[in-house]
Amino acid sequence: MTPNLFLGIDVGTGSARAGVFTATGRMLGHATQPIKLWRPAPDFAEHSSDDIWAACGRAVRAALKAAKTQPTAIAGIGFDATCSLVVLDAQDRPVSVSPTGRAVQNVIVWMDHRAIPQAERINRTRHPVLRYVGGVISPEMQTPKLLWLKQSLPATWRRAARFLDLPDYLTYRATGDDTRSLCTTACKWTYLGHRKSGGWDASYFKRIGLGDLATEKFRRIGQSIAPMGQPVGHGLTARAAKELGLRAGIPVGVAIIDAHAGGLGVLGAGLKSNSIGAATLERRLALIGGTSSCHMAVSAKPRFIPGIWGPYFSAMVPGLWLTEGGQSATGALIDHVIFSHAAAASLAAQAKKSGRTIYELLNARLDAMAKAAGVSFPGELTRDLHIQPDFHGNRSPRANPTLRGAMTGLTLSATADDLALQYLASIQAVAHGTRHIIDAMNARGYRIATLSACGGGTKNPVFLREHADITGCAIVLPKEPEAVLLGSAMLGAVAAKRYGSVAAAMAAMSAAGRTILPTGGKVRAFHARKHAVFHRLHADFLAYRQIMQG
Repeated sequence: MTPNLFLGIDVGTGSARAGVFTATGRMLGHATQPIKLWRPAPDFAEHSSDDIWAACGRAVRAALKAAKTQPTAIAGIGFDATCSLVVLDAQDRPVSVSPTGRAVQNVIVWMDHRAIPQAERINRTRHPVLRYVGGVISPEMQTPKLLWLKQSLPATWRRAARFLDLPDYLTYRATGDDTRSLCTTACKWTYLGHRKSGGWDASYFKRIGLGDLATEKFRRIGQSIAPMGQPVGHGLTARAAKELGLRAGIPVGVAIIDAHAGGLGVLGAGLKSNSIGAATLERRLALIGGTSSCHMAVSAKPRFIPGIWGPYFSAMVPGLWLTEGGQSATGALIDHVIFSHAAAASLAAQAKKSGRTIYELLNARLDAMAKAAGVSFPGELTRDLHIQPDFHGNRSPRANPTLRGAMTGLTLSATADDLALQYLASIQAVAHGTRHIIDAMNARGYRIATLSACGGGTKNPVFLREHADITGCAIVLPKEPEAVLLGSAMLGAVAAKRYGSVAAAMAAMSAAGRTILPTGGKVRAFHARKHAVFHRLHADFLAYRQIMQG
């Protein structure tokens, strides 16, 4: 069988997924396998790299079966994953990052906020490197986590031979080659990809207390950095091939962060390869929604935006500067609001009995409530109910992980209707956070008018409607809903030399689907007022904090 299919492997917060794609981007089959998550303390979240790799193997085998194809048909492999921190010893065995001391728990998950004090210490240095992360480093990035490990688990620090971003761990496990991704190192490790003389800034690491990494010439965090899609090593090793159920020698592309894979999967939809440049893309924003949300835009020149991550050179689309906004909790916030409510259990039971999801029941209930109340559009139901969405801090543009959420307009009701209103208000709060990010980007030169969206939220019509109405942007959905997997498969296609560049793969393998337009008129005016409340809630929260500080 001539190899002509491409495999994308995606590791998220709760699962590992695999998808098999044709060279034109048509998915033939995919599969999902759960991964374990430990929470040994508040704000701690940990994975196991061995558990993740085993889940990848199960997902690949199931995806091949779903695609009704054989391992010999796979021509190239691409990996993406969350920007979590993996620690291995000199024999590639897991080293504990956990207060439990268990070696199996050797991954600090992206959303882990244990390193807030270390991030604050780093930000007080005001080192010039911080200019390339929006001026403020996040505890979700890797240098604060490394500093926490050094200070809190010195035995782990001494034993560790490799600190890897999770996407790079996957390619290392697959090929035995320790090449790191320009995407991961630039976006999460402060690597300056635009510098021709080498992107690690030794003075930064020395100033923040990680000078030993510089002294050893960055051996443990990456001495070989390559652009996404470039072949890694000599392809899949015999051992990795056996573990994944594939053939040895398949080309493996340099990996990418999961949200950035989604950006590749959606931004090129409907464009020819010669159109995938700054003039077109500066009007588009890739919105990748899941547990958290990422907002990816690219430009020809670097744009320094306070509170917005980047600019990162060639960290997503080669040759262009990436600007990255984000929200630390979106899907997680909506689920928290739903499932912590007193009416959630009975509504979930009703959903199971009817064969629908709880989200479908809530959406239908909102439509019925809007009709009964005589409002002109469902969004108006939350006129007196407002949510500040920073339950897990604010990633951007406020860039403050210590912020907390707030809800105003509560009554003594605990009915399913009350839950529906809180659910709607939480979706609207997330959408207003997206609008805030877009406003910050457009104030610095972007002209964003279209959201190219993918992820779990895009399966929800209320989520899409509120985002279009609140941002005033058209939302373009990809023809292939599994755009993150598609983005990874594109890297496999580039590694296998099916396409000569990432831009060519984006143009050939992605296509546009349905478009949702903003409503305007009364709806636009309503959300202009609602957006003013969104900003006022934040100001009031800061005022309360100041009062309590005395």
